[in-house]
Amino acid sequence: MNNKTKTALLAVPALAALGVGAEAKNNKPNIVFLLFDDLGYADLGCYGQEKIETPNMDALAEHGIRFTDMYSTAPLSSPSRCGLLTGCHSGHAQIRANDELESRGNVWNHAAMLADPSLEGQYPLEAGTPTLGSVLKTAGYKTAMVGKWGVGYPGSDGTPNKLGFDYYFGYICQRQAHTYYPPFLWENDHRVYLDNELLPLGTPLDEGADPMDIRSYDKYTQKEYSPDVCFDRMLNFIDENAKKPFFVMWTTTVPHSAVQAPADEVMYYVNKLGDEKPTKGEGYFPNRYPHATYAAMVTHIDTQVGKLVEELKRLGVYENTIIIVTSDNGPACNSNSPMEYFESAKPFKCSKGWGKSSLHEGGVRMPFIVSWAGHLEKTVSDRIGSFTDVMPTLADVAGVKAKKVPQNDGISFSSMLKGKTAEGHEWLYWEFPGSKGWVGVRLGNWKGLLKQVKKGNDKFELYDLSTDPRESKNVAAEHPEIIEQMWKIAYGQHTIPANPKFRLDIKFPDSVKE
Repeated sequence: MNNKTKTALLAVPALAALGVGAEAKNNKPNIVFLLFDDLGYADLGCYGQEKIETPNMDALAEHGIRFTDMYSTAPLSSPSRCGLLTGCHSGHAQIRANDELESRGNVWNHAAMLADPSLEGQYPLEAGTPTLGSVLKTAGYKTAMVGKWGVGYPGSDGTPNKLGFDYYFGYICQRQAHTYYPPFLWENDHRVYLDNELLPLGTPLDEGADPMDIRSYDKYTQKEYSPDVCFDRMLNFIDENAKKPFFVMWTTTVPHSAVQAPADEVMYYVNKLGDEKPTKGEGYFPNRYPHATYAAMVTHIDTQVGKLVEELKRLGVYENTIIIVTSDNGPACNSNSPMEYFESAKPFKCSKGWGKSSLHEGGVRMPFIVSWAGHLEKTVSDRIGSFTDVMPTLADVAGVKAKKVPQNDGISFSSMLKGKTAEGHEWLYWEFPGSKGWVGVRLGNWKGLLKQVKKGNDKFELYDLSTDPRESKNVAAEHPEIIEQMWKIAYGQHTIPANPKFRLDIKFPDSVKE
C-alpha cells in the first residue's frame, strides 16, 4: 500500500436541508451508485457512443465530473465487486477471480439451483469484512443494494445483510443473472418467486422454427423483466427513506449476456440500426436482433435513470443526492455482446481478448460519472483513479471519522465535490489469475502488462498510453528502467490470498527482492 492511502480524510461540511423530502434533518448527501455489468468505456453518449442513446446519463455528466482515467480493480465480475466494496486492489483483495465453488455439486444446472439454494452463489467475502455499506451505516445512512451481488452464497457470511446493507433485492448468484426473466430473485435472506418459468441457458429455438421470424423467439420473453422488478424495489426503498440519508448501490445486470429487452424498445433500434443476422446464443439464448437488443437494454436503464431523477425531484432531495455511474469491467465480445459493432471500448481496441477478462485498457478502464446537481459544474477530469478510491471518498462525504474507515488502497477525491482538485495515483496495480494469469501496472502514462503468468512468462510488455492508447507497440526493450520500477511495484503489492484458486506464482526477478 503506498503512502497516499494514509492521506487524512476530509470531512465534507454539513449541507442545508433541501426540499420537503429532506426536512427531517437529512443534512448529509444521499448517494446512488449505479454499477453496470460489462458496460464498455464508450457505451455511453458522453463517452463517444454514436449508436446507443443515453440522454439521461449524458445529462448527469452536464452537472458533474466525467472521469477519463478511472479503473476497475479487476476485469471480471466478482473480483471487481470485491475491490469496489472493500477498497482493496487485487494484490490485497480476498476475491481475485470468479469462483463458482463447483465442489458443491452441479452448480451450472439451473434446474438444480432452483431446487437447491445451496448451489447458488460465489466464493464469499469473509465474515465481518468492512464494506461501503457498513462504513456508511456508521455515519447514520440507511443502506441498500438492488441488483447483482456475486461475492457470497445464500447462508454464507458473505451476504449483503451481513455485510452492511439494511436491504437487498436481486441476484445473489451471478450465474442466475444470465437471464433477465428468472424464476426468482432474492429479497434479503429469502427468495421471491416471479411469474416466470425456468428456461435453462442454451435453450435452442424450437425444431423447425424459422430463425428469421421474430415470432420464433417468443418463448425467450416472459412476464417479469428483472431490471423493472429491481428498479421498482429501489424506488420503494428511496421513498421510504427520503427523510434520512440513504445509500443505494444499484448493481444492474445490464448489459451482460444474455441480451433481452422489451420488444417495442428492441424494434426502435431495429428501425434505427437496420436488419441484422440472428445469433444462436453461444451458451445464452438465441436472439433475432442482438445488436438492437443490446442497445435497447442500455437505453432501458438510461430511461430508468431519468425516472429516478424525477422521483428524487418529487421527493425534494435531488439536489441533496450524489449520483455515480460506472461499470464493473469492460465489455464482453460474443454474439450476444457486440463489442466490435458498437466499438464499446473506443478509443481502445474493440475485439476478443481486449475487453472483459483482460487487463488491457478495454478490460479495466471504466466510464465514471459523478453528478451532484446544484453543487458541481461540468468537468472532465484525467485524474488517475481506481474503484479503491470510492471507499475513502464516500467516507469523507458521509463524515465518517478517519479511525472508523478500514485500511484500503484508495485515495479520496472528495475535494473534487467541493470544486477543488484531488491528488491521483502515481501508480495502479492489478493481478488477475484468470485467462492464464495477468499482472498489470499503470505508472503515469506507462502501462505494463505481464501475460500468461501461469505459463511461466516473466517478460513485461510496455506501452506509452499518451501516444499508444490501443496498446499496439511494445516498447519494453527501450525502457528497462520503467520495467524495473513496475517489477518493484508488483513485488511490493502482491500478497498471497487464502483461496488457492486465486494464487499466482509470479516469477519476480532477484533485483526487486532485496
